[in-house]
Amino acid sequence: MIPERSNQAAGVAYSVGAYLLWGFLPLYFLLLVPTGPWEVVAARVVFSLVFCLLLLTVARGWRRIMAIIRQPRLLGWTALAGLLIYINWQVFLIGTLSGNVVETALGYFINPITTVLLGVFVLRERIRRLQWVAIGIALIAVVVIIVAYGSFPWIALSLTASFGTYGLIKKKIGPSVDAVSGLTLESFWLMPIAIVQLVIVAQTAGITFGTVGTWHTVLMLFTGVATAVPLLLFASGARRINLTVIGMIQFITPIMQFLTGVLLLHEPMPTERWIGFIIVWIAVAVFVIDLLRAGRRGRRTRVTPVV
Repeated sequence: MIPERSNQAAGVAYSVGAYLLWGFLPLYFLLLVPTGPWEVVAARVVFSLVFCLLLLTVARGWRRIMAIIRQPRLLGWTALAGLLIYINWQVFLIGTLSGNVVETALGYFINPITTVLLGVFVLRERIRRLQWVAIGIALIAVVVIIVAYGSFPWIALSLTASFGTYGLIKKKIGPSVDAVSGLTLESFWLMPIAIVQLVIVAQTAGITFGTVGTWHTVLMLFTGVATAVPLLLFASGARRINLTVIGMIQFITPIMQFLTGVLLLHEPMPTERWIGFIIVWIAVAVFVIDLLRAGRRGRRTRVTPVV
């Protein structure tokens, strides 16, 4: 049996690996230029499905996926999860390839707070006072960005809404659908959309896969791996560590994306946008403080001696 401390250390390592890879994704997808976002997402769906089918074969996971297929309710949830992750992927690629990496980072900064809101209104969960404070501050930040910066952050809000709802469905499905089977089915449901997109791209801008160069073709083939590996690492980590730790680790991704947009891609950051981001970071700080306090109270409860 693996010692608890080693198990938790492995969980942290898996989770950090997942969020680091997600943080590097904008740079990876920028290497795919001149391929547009619609072709990239279609390729991501196709090659994710191929990669997952290989994993299922190697890991002998077909029995698990057949058990899911025999349950129509679970199949329906995987179809909805697939639609949501498709929206997330498409908006993320549009943001990344149109010079809006900073705004994608904003979406993932807000995402943990969006998840809390979904828990309140959908799952009827009760939340703590500091979490309400963080939600209020985040809403102020969005208003500031819309009014002061003069631009509706549709990329950020679409990303946080789609990924937050995707996480909610994953929580509802629970352990009934493992990571590989879930991603396989989600990719399968998206194949018709991917095929339609490829047909439209072929008739308009033209398919770039296999026409730009060997390196570009290899990178396109590995979009499936780049999609699946972080998800599998995250699933392995989430089973080993509590949500408090994951809640803090997940900020690695938007921090990396923000630094990529500002320092490497030199995206514009006028004063109004800085103000909006600073308010968001205040909301994030309040959220993290609440997580730390909740985690500390939980540890004290677990170690209370029995008299």
